[in-house]
Formats: sequence, structure tokens, C-alpha cells
Amino acid sequence: MKPGFFLAVLVLGGSLCVAQQSQKPEVLFSGPPATQTPALTPPQTSEVTDAQREAVAIRAWEVDLHLVPRAQSMEAHARVTLQNQGAAALAVIPLQLSSTLHFEGVGMQGRRLRFSTTMLNSDTDHTGQLIEADIQPPSPLAPHGEITLDVDYGGTVPLTAQRLLAIGAPEAKAQASDWDRISPDFTGLRGFGNVVWYPVASVPAVLGDGSRVFDEIGRQKLLDQNATIALHVTDEFLDQPPSAAVLNGQWVQMDKPTSMPTASFPGVITASIARRRIGFDVPSVFLARRTETSGQGLRILTNDGDAHYAGNYLAAAESVQPLIHTWFGNTSHPAATILELPEPDDDSAETGDLLATPVSSTPSSQLAPALAHALAHAYFTSPRAWLNEGVANFVGNLWLDSTSGHAAAMDHLNAERQALALVEPASPGQGTGQDLLNAGSPAYYRTKATYVLWMLRNQIGDAKLASALQSYNPADDTENDYFEHVVEKASGTDLRWFFENWVYQDRGLPDLSIGGVYSSQEAHQQYLVAVDIANEGYAEAYVPVTLKAGDAASTNWVHVPANGHITHRMLFQQSPTEVDVNDGSVPEVRDSIHQRMLTDDRP
Repeated sequence: MKPGFFLAVLVLGGSLCVAQQSQKPEVLFSGPPATQTPALTPPQTSEVTDAQREAVAIRAWEVDLHLVPRAQSMEAHARVTLQNQGAAALAVIPLQLSSTLHFEGVGMQGRRLRFSTTMLNSDTDHTGQLIEADIQPPSPLAPHGEITLDVDYGGTVPLTAQRLLAIGAPEAKAQASDWDRISPDFTGLRGFGNVVWYPVASVPAVLGDGSRVFDEIGRQKLLDQNATIALHVTDEFLDQPPSAAVLNGQWVQMDKPTSMPTASFPGVITASIARRRIGFDVPSVFLARRTETSGQGLRILTNDGDAHYAGNYLAAAESVQPLIHTWFGNTSHPAATILELPEPDDDSAETGDLLATPVSSTPSSQLAPALAHALAHAYFTSPRAWLNEGVANFVGNLWLDSTSGHAAAMDHLNAERQALALVEPASPGQGTGQDLLNAGSPAYYRTKATYVLWMLRNQIGDAKLASALQSYNPADDTENDYFEHVVEKASGTDLRWFFENWVYQDRGLPDLSIGGVYSSQEAHQQYLVAVDIANEGYAEAYVPVTLKAGDAASTNWVHVPANGHITHRMLFQQSPTEVDVNDGSVPEVRDSIHQRMLTDDRP
């Protein structure tokens, strides 16, 4: 961040003054605190098209954010660098904020720019609306051209579940989901998809219109994953300052207060992060008064009255540490952060190394799966969504596999299979499928990614996949096939076919079935069993084929081609009574487990 970039905002006698910072100034705000969210403003017709909004890609944010928790308010200056990714020049540049905020001014290289504002219905913000500024640059922004704008804005961020209540969600559930706010004891701003506290350019989307809201959230994350952000937060306090700060999913050490509160003036404390790549996340801010308990790779930030519950989380983390070290090694990593949310029924959320969640007396055994997931995020990071989210989910499933058994792990893995099957195309080029490199839907970058890693485990084994994960370097992951090469080097196996079918392209899911099963007795009381396996899908599969008879069982792994069939032959010690194909580890269009029971008079 350049010296002097940050702006101090002063409100004196109801008038706003903005001055460039040369020293740390006294910062004052006046006015009563906001008590409720204003009623929805009727949406207006905008001359800006969705195509123009889609053309705007943010390349960098530099944000100076000033919070006034007692008034639930904020003032901010953002330097936003954006690019026109469309085919036509942009005579107007649209930027949006939460509807309880307002644009105060837009400039470029010291020159003020003209803009008009429009209220849009969009459930990517908790209020259900966005305020859009249609900004006129000095000249149209050419395709692939970049521009840097200075945007001053402010307003309130009260606690509201307006978007969910508007569609008839139960009030308790709506409030548990939308807990973002600015308040004296807790400030949580989760960013686009929850509260749009920084300038964005998005396509309006409303809940109830299919998956448009979630698709737009995913599109924004993909668009911004190579963008950078630098953030400086100033917080006013009247009693005790916040003790915990998590910016963009990373815990940061707060600075010492620049001033303490007096009878006339609030205290001021700051925290900041230097410029960094966002990855598949959104800019977020959390400030709170919390008690810290650390150990076992965790930093647990709780309310004073709940600090005694931290021991359960430490015990859970201790129990999963051997699994974490097996898969990621014993090298030093930043601690995973658990931040207690204000209300006991608030829905949990994660971003970066942060798990924001209610803290309670839940036994450590029940906390362990979530802690395995959280610690995996701290030990393994990737700029690619499918790896960043998939590896954490994969490790959570590994924990179930090691503690509750393979069947429980498969049940958990397959709980989301039907949702994945519904969004997958019937054949390549049909439907709205997404390859994992460009996936914006959780069905792909979480569910399918977890399957992909599990299938890699089946092909190369635990030790070789763990070696690949330990040698992975997110800074080196600049080419689409980087992870493939890391896994191939660790395993000594050519996996191009697998990545082509499951990562680089979306060929849908396999659709397997058992055709005939033929058994004949061979020498030494062995049986030669031939199993016909058909695949009507367009993705190749590597699946287990198991023969059973009483307590005896034998499994081979078989490569089944796309849109074809094979006959696989196995030797078995006795006449089989059951043949199984797939155990749930390979997702399919329909069932992912196939059984054929055999009788003496049926081959």
C-alpha cells in the first residue's frame, strides 16, 4: 500500500470532510445509531445491460475502511482497478454496493467523475437490493483496457434478514443465516453473497429464480480469483477495543490503540493486511471482543463466558492431528481460527483459515469431522477452488473412513451425489456442466472435487497421494496441468486420461451396469469368473469389482471405457454368490453401487 493512500474521514457538526492522511488524526463520528433496516426501495430501470456488467472484472482493491460500531456505520475509500473483458467499449462503468450504503464520490487521477445511481433487486446482498453507480469515465474503456477509480462511500450495515424473509423463510432460520452486521461487540462482513461492503460489478439475481444467485456468486469468485486486495481497517470503540481481527479469512494481529476513549471521544484501533491474491474467496472483515485459547494447530476465539468450551475443540483437534500429519506432513502452518458467532443458533461459515461458528458444549468426538476439515484448510491452500475446497472435504471424509468405517465414509460421500448428477450434462456439450478448472458451483468444486481426490486415492494409494499433496506449492500452480504433474511425479503413473475425463473437461458421469456373469471351475478348485460391465456414460471410470461367497471376498480394480463395455476375468477360490461393481467411490448418473446375486442355476 502506498504511503498516504489511506483517507481519514471526519464528521464535524453533521458535515463530511475528507483529508489525506499524513499523521494519525483524531476521527470523530456523530449521529444516532441505526436501529433497523430501511424498507425496500422500489427497483428502478437502468440503462446498463447485464452484458456491460459481465464485462467488468475487478483486478485489484485497495480499501481503507472506517467502522463506527455504535452507529452500525462505516465510511470507506476504495481504489479499484478494473478491466473491460467484453467485446465492446464501455461508455459507462457499473459498480454496486449494499443498498444501505451510498456512493459519495468517484474520481480518477484527481478528477471527479460523473455518475448516477439506480436501486436494483439482487439477493447477493442480505438486504435483497444493491445500489448501482453508473460511472462515466473520461473516455470509453476499450476492450481489454484497464482503469483505476477512487470510490468514496459509506452508510450502515445493520443486522437484517430481509432477502430471506421476503421469500417466506421462517424468521428464526433467516436470522440464523444472515448474521452480518456492524455492532460494538461483533462486526462480521462476509462479502459478496452476504453483504456487499466493497464495490463490485455483478449481474442482479434473485432467490427463487432457479440457481441464478448461486451461479452469480460462483461467477464472481471465478472472475476475482486472481485479483488482489490490500485492506486497512480503523475501528472506533467506547469501552474495550476488539481483541480479534480476521481479514480475508486470515487472523491478523491488531495494532495497539492509537487513542483510548474519553468522556468526549471514542478510542481508535487499527488492523491491516498487505496486498495479496484473493483466490476463490471474497473479501471479508471480522472484528470482535473475544478470549483466545490456542493449541493443537487451533486459535479459538470465544466469548468470555464460553472459554471453558475451548477444551472440547482442542481435544478434537488433538485426535485428528495424526491424520493431518499423515497427509500434509509435520511442517509449520498458520493456525486454523475458530471465531465464536454472536448467537448460539447462527449458521457456521468458513473463509480462508477461518471457521465462524457458535461454540458450545458439543463433545469432542462430534467436533472432530469439522476440525479435520478446518485444519486441512490451514495446512493446504490452493488458488484453485476445486483443490482448496475438495482437499478439505476429502480429509473430512478420510476421518470418517478411519473412525466409522468405509461404509460410513461412502454414505457421507454419496449424500450429495444426486445433486451432482442433476447438474451434470447427459453428454459432452449438452446441458450446463462445468469443468473443475472453471467450476463456480459447489456441486462441482466441493462435491465432484471430493470424488476426484477419492478416485485418485484408489488409483495410486494413500502414501503417493499424500506425497503429492505435501509437495504441492500454490505459488507454482499457474498452469492448468500443474497438479496433474505433481501427482504423476509422486506416483510414477500416467494420469492424463483421468484428468481429461474428470478435471479438464466435463464429460458428465459414468453410467455403469452389470451385464452377464459367467463362472467356470478351473484346476485346484478355483473358479474363473467373467463379469461383463457396460458404461453408457461419457466419462471413463476406474472401479472396484468384488466377488463374494460367504466370508470370502476378492476385489480387482477395473478401467471401464466411456460409452462402451468390457469383460473382466478373475480367479476365485470358490463359486461366487455375489458380484459387486463400484462401492460408491465413483459417482454415477444413477446408483453408484451395483450388486448381482448368483444362484446355483444362474450363471
